[in-house]
Amino acid sequence: MGTVLGLTGLVVPLTVALGASPAQAASCTTSAGPYQKQVEKFLGRPVDGRQSAADCKAIQTFQKTHGITPSAGYAGPLTWRTMDTMLQQRAAGKTPNKAGLCPTNKGRIACVDLTRQLSWIQDGAKLTYGPVPVRTGRDGSETRTGAKKIYHRNIKHWSTLYKVWMPYAQFFDGGQAFHSVNKSMWNPPGSAGCVNMRDADAKAYWKLLRNGDDVHVWGRKPGT
Repeated sequence: MGTVLGLTGLVVPLTVALGASPAQAASCTTSAGPYQKQVEKFLGRPVDGRQSAADCKAIQTFQKTHGITPSAGYAGPLTWRTMDTMLQQRAAGKTPNKAGLCPTNKGRIACVDLTRQLSWIQDGAKLTYGPVPVRTGRDGSETRTGAKKIYHRNIKHWSTLYKVWMPYAQFFDGGQAFHSVNKSMWNPPGSAGCVNMRDADAKAYWKLLRNGDDVHVWGRKPGT
């Protein structure tokens, strides 16, 4: 399969404050956040550092799209952290392994960069699929780093622990798996340890990978 770039959805932003917001979730704050200018630039708004009604609505749309609460339209740390991750994902382009952090001497391998919340499949140095955005383990339930191998696959796995379906599940480390979810890849705070994927990407991984294939995980998810 040819290289597929899965980051077209990155034009939609994500935003909300960490900690106390100056407004309730249902209202639109008139206060400028500490990352107002950065958020305005990301959203294509006039960059003046002042909160306008239009700014707030644009930020709120971003927050609601990605399930960020409260959706007060405040340009806080979580909003900007998420946007910054998106910018790093965009910058990866067609060379996500430019820094050489995923091994190129293993043949087919699934690479997971926690820092940029990106994954891709490569065969040697050749990019086979991706890079695509992923949603990894939240603080306290981090996706474990290191060299792994896929050891179990189930196209329609039921989690007895979390009581949820895990479609296209491919397990690589003690219950942690690639699988699809019906939510934004930028929805905080993250997964319970699995590498969440969009449905189309999880299907592609299912077709491309097999039991025994290598998985390499490194970095640190922002906010953990």
